Amino acid sequence: MKHLVLLGAGHAHVHVVKNYAQLARHGAMPPQITLVSPYPRQLYSGMLPGFIAGHYGLAQCGIELEPLLAGTPIRLILRSAVALDAAASQITLDNGTVLGFDWLSVNTGPVQDRQRLEKQMPGVREHGLFVRPIEAFGALWPRVAELAQTQALRLTLVGGGAAGIELAMAIRHRLPGAALTLLTGGSPLAANYPQAVQRRVAGALKDRNITVLVDAAIGFAAAEVQLASGARLACDVPLIATGAQAPAWLQGSGLALDAQGFIAVDACLRSTSHPQVFAAGDVSSRTDRPLARSGVYAVRAGAALADNLEAALSGQALKRHQPPAHTLNLLSCGQREAIASWGPLSAQGRWVWWLKDRIDRGFIRRYQKP
Repeated sequence: MKHLVLLGAGHAHVHVVKNYAQLARHGAMPPQITLVSPYPRQLYSGMLPGFIAGHYGLAQCGIELEPLLAGTPIRLILRSAVALDAAASQITLDNGTVLGFDWLSVNTGPVQDRQRLEKQMPGVREHGLFVRPIEAFGALWPRVAELAQTQALRLTLVGGGAAGIELAMAIRHRLPGAALTLLTGGSPLAANYPQAVQRRVAGALKDRNITVLVDAAIGFAAAEVQLASGARLACDVPLIATGAQAPAWLQGSGLALDAQGFIAVDACLRSTSHPQVFAAGDVSSRTDRPLARSGVYAVRAGAALADNLEAALSGQALKRHQPPAHTLNLLSCGQREAIASWGPLSAQGRWVWWLKDRIDRGFIRRYQKP
């Protein structure tokens, strides 16, 4: 029997696992499947700002993997990959175990490469609080919130993308007495969004008394952030919400990678160099159509990835995955208000938060129970 390894429990893989679990419970014999994930649950990144703001408990934001696999032959290994040899069809795990595969699908989610970031911003590993992995951040955040009850904190969000923006406003809602600064990295605020959304975001941050600096962090020391402009910013807790990097272990994998080190895949989500390897989400890069690194695309890729894995294992033809031309992007604003964008259109208000909350809770419910 062919062995399929699902490396990572990202949004797309959760859908694949759900699909195979349903087949197994209806008597269909799935291939031998192993799911490798460092944590027993998958936290949904879209609900992280709501957790920071205090709207959700951390358990409400997660999909437990064991119940999802209950009653199926799918094996769960709670480990991380540290090396991949695509030619030998082998994965080395963090405990030294070597796991062989006939087919591999990679959906490990966003990574903040601490070694790479340390070279760019010396001191960040010692002084920075990284947003990824979310499990670690979720465990540490309550300590920050508790500390804020005893002293007025100065917090800096490093990263002017969606993550930094949402977290800044979530923190303002949770910690109204804290001094908050958002560093955009030298790029315009919300640079990947239309100008109308940029204006809404700027207004929302201003209304919440969050200082925005179009500057970049170049180093960290005790109680301060060193900026590219030469200034030094007083800071008790720097939160690192920079964009995703490719996992370092991909460099020696033998897989074809793009210029940033992500797995190069075709329109069928298949590696352009190794036909037994598939990938989806932030760890991959479409060679036919560059996509933004967004959880929206990872969720949408789940069904296509499941179909193409089944087709590949049964020797059937693969189908092209056509991502939507426009996606609904929702930015929470701390309290129960949010900003929506769809192509050039945008809106803002409490009803947008209601919509986001409904969508997010619906995604979790879909995968929480068999």
